[in-house]
Amino acid sequence: MKRNSRLSSVLHALLHMAEQQGPVTSDALARCLGTNPVVVRRTMGYLREAGIVASDRGHAGGWRIQADLGAISLRQLHEALGEPALFAIGNRNESPDCLVEQTVNAALETAFAEAEALLRQRFSEITLADLAADFARRQAAAPARAELPR
Repeated sequence: MKRNSRLSSVLHALLHMAEQQGPVTSDALARCLGTNPVVVRRTMGYLREAGIVASDRGHAGGWRIQADLGAISLRQLHEALGEPALFAIGNRNESPDCLVEQTVNAALETAFAEAEALLRQRFSEITLADLAADFARRQAAAPARAELPR
C-alpha cells in the first residue's frame, strides 16, 4: 500500500533548512531528499502560500524559513500540504446495500474519525522547534556528519 510521505519530506527539508545560515536551493534539498528539484519547488510552493517559507531568486537565492520554528506546528504543515489523508485504510465500499457492510462501515468510520481527531490534536502540539531541539540532541550525541550540499 502506497503511503503519502510529503509531510515527512517537508519536515526533513525544513529541519535541514533551519540548520543553514542562508537560503537553500531546490537542487540541494532535492539531493538531500532523494527527489527531483521540481518536486521540491512544487511542495515548497504550498508552504510559501501558507507563509511558512519564502524564496529568494538569483545566484544566492533559494528557500528559507520565514516563520518562527516555535510557531509552526505539524498540523499547520499538514494543512498547508492540502491535508492529505492521514490513514491509508478505508471502507471496502462507501455506499453498500448489504446491512453487514453498513455495520462494518459505521464501526470503522467512527474509529477512523476518533483516531484522526487524536492525531490532528497531537500534530497541533508538536512544533518545528520541538523537532529541531530533538535533532540537536541527536546531533550532539552522534559522530560528525557532512553538511547539506549547496
